[in-house]
Amino acid sequence: MTGIFDSGAGGLSVLREICRQIPSGEYVYFSDNAHCPYGEKSPAYIQEHSREITERLVREGAQIIVVACNTATAAAIQYLRSRYSDPSDPQVRRRVLDLTEGRQDHLLFVGMEPAVKPAALGTRSGVIGVLATAGTLKGSKYLTTKGNYSDGCTIAEHVGQGFVELVESGELTGPHAEEVVRASLQPLLDAGADTIVLGCTHYPFLLETMQAIAGPGIRFIDPAPAVARRLSDLMAREGITQTGSLSVRLLSSGPSENLEQLYLRFVRP
Repeated sequence: MTGIFDSGAGGLSVLREICRQIPSGEYVYFSDNAHCPYGEKSPAYIQEHSREITERLVREGAQIIVVACNTATAAAIQYLRSRYSDPSDPQVRRRVLDLTEGRQDHLLFVGMEPAVKPAALGTRSGVIGVLATAGTLKGSKYLTTKGNYSDGCTIAEHVGQGFVELVESGELTGPHAEEVVRASLQPLLDAGADTIVLGCTHYPFLLETMQAIAGPGIRFIDPAPAVARRLSDLMAREGITQTGSLSVRLLSSGPSENLEQLYLRFVRP
C-alpha cells in the first residue's frame, strides 16, 4: 500500500498521475485540511504534522509515503527520512519495527521536485516563472535547483496568493477565480515568462483558468508525472509490488466533502 499526503486536496493532482502510471493496488490519501494551508506556517509546525500523518498512514498499512506537498517536502522530508529511513540506525530500526508491528524496518519517502530544470531547458524567451507557496520558495531544495539554472535563464517568482483557498473551496473557474489567479500570474507574464512551473500541488486544478489568462503560447509544467515515475522506480528497486484492482481511501483531518468531490471529478477512473 502507498500512502500519500498533502496539506489539503492539492495532492490529489499527484494521486491522479500515480493512478495513471501505477493503476493497481491500494492507495490511502490523507488531507490535512484542518490545518491548511501550510505555506506560511513554521518548519517545526509542518514537521510535527508530517510526522503525525506519516505514522497514521503507516498504521493504515502504507509501506511507502509520497509527500505530495511542495511546502511539506521543503520543510519536513529530510526530518522524516532522519526518523524513519535508515535501517542501519538502531533507533530508526526499532521505531519503524514498532510502528509497523514488525512488518518492515524502514520507510521510504518520495517528495516533490521543483521542476526548474525542464522549464529552463525548454524556455524560448529565456525567462521562466515559478508559482509556489512562500515556504517552497524559501526551501533549500528549490534554492539549490534555482542556483543551478539561474545563469542560463531569468527566473521570476510569485506566490500564488489565494490559490490554495480556491481549490479547497472547489472554486476552480469563474470571475472570482480568474481575478485571484490573474493577480499572481500576470507579474510572471509581464516579466516575459513563456514557461511557468507549478510549485504547489493545488495549482494544477486551476490550470484551465491559468491557461485562459495566459493564452496558448505559455507552457505550464506540472511535476506530478515525474513524481509518479520516481515512485514507480523506487518501488521496483525495493521490491514493493501492488497487485489487484485499484483501491483508494480518502482520509482527512477536517471536512471531507470537497476532497471527495475533487476526487470524483478529477481522479477516479
